[in-house]
Amino acid sequence: MLSVTHLTYEVSEDRVNREIVKDVSFTVGDGEMLVITGPNGGGKSTIAKLLMGLEEAASGTILLDGRDLTPLNVNERAQAGIGFAFQQPPIFKGMTIERLLWLAAGEKLPESVCCKLLSGVGLCAREYLKREVDGTLSGGERKRIEIATVLAKPHKICIFDEPEAGIDLWSFATLVEQFEKIHTEKKESLILISHQERIIRMADRIMVVKDGKVESIGTKEEMLPKLFTDESTQCTCMDEKGGNGCGA
Repeated sequence: MLSVTHLTYEVSEDRVNREIVKDVSFTVGDGEMLVITGPNGGGKSTIAKLLMGLEEAASGTILLDGRDLTPLNVNERAQAGIGFAFQQPPIFKGMTIERLLWLAAGEKLPESVCCKLLSGVGLCAREYLKREVDGTLSGGERKRIEIATVLAKPHKICIFDEPEAGIDLWSFATLVEQFEKIHTEKKESLILISHQERIIRMADRIMVVKDGKVESIGTKEEMLPKLFTDESTQCTCMDEKGGNGCGA
């Protein structure tokens, strides 16, 4: 189980500290899928980075199966069992996709396993295994490859920051199948940061983050009527400019 208590993150602007994440507390049970949604700029991705150790919290505690991860760095948290997929994946010039999958898995994988990982995120393995993870790949291709690297190794909990971003509809459907499979097997807990209704409806619980705070959290049955006004996918999570904050 992941337990997050009183998590706070601050940035300094003109010698004044401004809170970006404000006293956030929540849990994710074993095998549970938590979807975090809410308006753009509300602090969702920052919370994900704090969990992974990519940003340092000003205060608060992060426990995974009772172990305090708060003082640990990124590598130590990964070794403790956290997997993470960025919203904007990095480039690794000179490294093939096949080798990146090996590094993610911590061992040399058979070609058949690499192919299965890539096909699971909508990529033709034979066309991609020997390609480099460089600027010749589109943002959507890099996103799918990074998701494959997260799936290359078992984790206690996986965090996916807007996995739908930059992915075409066919690949998105394939990706959803992967999440459904992980969720059904209950081998790993999942945190998905998403505006996409289909992903939101997959959740066990949904947490809405706005202005750096947990605005509401509850079961899917409790939260869906508050988020979606009807079956036409019109979402009630409006962003600060009056637009549809759930990207529908």
